[in-house]
Amino acid sequence: MRTRVKICGITRQQDADFAAESGADAIGLVFYPPSPRAISFAQAKVITADLSPFVSKVALFVDPEKDLVSRCLDDVSVDIIQFHGNETPEFCQQFDLPYLKAIRMSEGTDLSEIAARYSSASALLLDTYQPGIPGGTGKTFDWSLIGRINKPIILAGGLDVTNVREAIHQVQPYAVDVSGGVESDKGIKSHEKISTFMREVANA
Repeated sequence: MRTRVKICGITRQQDADFAAESGADAIGLVFYPPSPRAISFAQAKVITADLSPFVSKVALFVDPEKDLVSRCLDDVSVDIIQFHGNETPEFCQQFDLPYLKAIRMSEGTDLSEIAARYSSASALLLDTYQPGIPGGTGKTFDWSLIGRINKPIILAGGLDVTNVREAIHQVQPYAVDVSGGVESDKGIKSHEKISTFMREVANA
């Protein structure tokens, strides 16, 4: 099965368009103000205005108020919501859209229990645990912690052109998620790195 690719932290229209042209399956739009990759609803509308209809638009939130998510969905064309905080299953599933639940992996994380709890999630996105940082750490975690669960896995956390092929071989995820690994600066994607990353995924 082909490994899907989500390129997260898109802040510019030209980067979204290049990601789509390069074969990315999804782009991530960050609506979490503390993040250096955070954008406004107005920016998101510009970024997604002419995006291919075959590329999913993922809106990322961290412990948001319900009203913030609702306003986003009213203003921006979103296909999937990604929750990256401590949101409950009940909170995540109230917006009538598919959602991804991010899990910060560390020793002792019980993925089977989490998968059962978030049975309504379309997939679990596995990222690296770092105290005080909900995601985007740029660091990998111990992939042997994952094991087998009855839920699609999106692998994130420190992926780049040097390790994504090995990550796919070892984990065999449904998809991989990359942000900092294809950047020239925070929120600024390197088109050369995107091309190389996509090639590495295809060659895996």
